[in-house]
Amino acid sequence: MSLNTIFQFLVPKDKKFFPLFEQASTNLILLAETLHEAVNAPKSEREEYYRKVEELEAVIEEITHKTHLELSRNFITPFDREDIHSLIKAIDNVADNMHGAASRMRLYQIEKITKSIRKLTEINLEACQLIGLGIKELKVMNHKNIKDTCKKINKLESKADSVFDKAVADIFENETDAKNVIKYKEVLSALEMASDKCKSVSNVMEQISVKHS
Repeated sequence: MSLNTIFQFLVPKDKKFFPLFEQASTNLILLAETLHEAVNAPKSEREEYYRKVEELEAVIEEITHKTHLELSRNFITPFDREDIHSLIKAIDNVADNMHGAASRMRLYQIEKITKSIRKLTEINLEACQLIGLGIKELKVMNHKNIKDTCKKINKLESKADSVFDKAVADIFENETDAKNVIKYKEVLSALEMASDKCKSVSNVMEQISVKHS
């Protein structure tokens, strides 16, 4: 048993790190919802959603910064310091990639949103909602529920891989404009990478759970 673990039994319940994790996951869900709404909105209305995605990504970045500051100020943490860093960074990476997808759609002025893009934003939204649930279960160290939640996130990541592979194959087969091939592939790649990063969050949560089981 580590010194940090022993001290956890002797100090009051964490009031610094889990509120930050919960804020980060709540804003991550909002970001995923906003991006999914953007790809289902008419082109004339998307700009407002893209701006909101940008704002939410900045909020999550600030929460990540605050978490790192708290790590430098606090000797006692709810679990290992490197795991706190890994968890908040993994959440931040999901936000970065969803923001990256929105930025590319905005920059390239994508008019036609494909079914694959909509499906990937839907998968990412579901995965982000599960991350929110996972953080709540991590707070009380409900190991079974954490494991079940992580398993669901991993299945969604596999599903996203399949959607991405098929979408890219379709682009190369049916799109004749080389510029459009590049534009759509970049958007799809950012969305698929966001699902990969959701799996990274899942891996960190599961790793923390195993250490404390």
